[in-house]
Amino acid sequence: MPAAARIGIVTVSDRASAGIYADEGGPAIRAYLAKVLTSPWEAVERVIPDDRARIAETLIELADREGCCLVVTTGGTGPAPRDVTPEATEDVVEKPMPGFGELMRQVSLAKVPTAILSRQTAGIRGKTLIVNLPGRPRAIAECLDAVMPAIPYCIDLIEGPYLETDPAVIAAFRPKK
Repeated sequence: MPAAARIGIVTVSDRASAGIYADEGGPAIRAYLAKVLTSPWEAVERVIPDDRARIAETLIELADREGCCLVVTTGGTGPAPRDVTPEATEDVVEKPMPGFGELMRQVSLAKVPTAILSRQTAGIRGKTLIVNLPGRPRAIAECLDAVMPAIPYCIDLIEGPYLETDPAVIAAFRPKK
């Protein structure tokens, strides 16, 4: 049995991190991954405030010290002054992956005209793919539906663990050998 892949789930929210309201984004990501992934995995979860340095430190911790092959963030991707998740992500990644954000915005735009305000992004740090998602659970699922087919192969290419999806839910793309 292969070792469980470690996947970071980071909720970026001043109010959720202060306990003012319950985190809905992190649990939505966890539930989505539990539904889609069939290979063993374990969540490494964090709920942190909208602080650029703190977000960057958390991404570095999950990638470099916790050994997560994938880190998925929720929140902090809008235009408000405290929304700094994409900037913190850009501070720590070595290879930007702009196609993820482009596709997520395209899919979201079909649902809501304000998707143009979203600044989701993605990038690679070492052997970790970091993907920024919006904060609303419905938008999280829509965006993950769009990009999940490419995530397992991306992780293959950066020499991470082999992630398998349930093809009845989401078929992961891998080139034929």
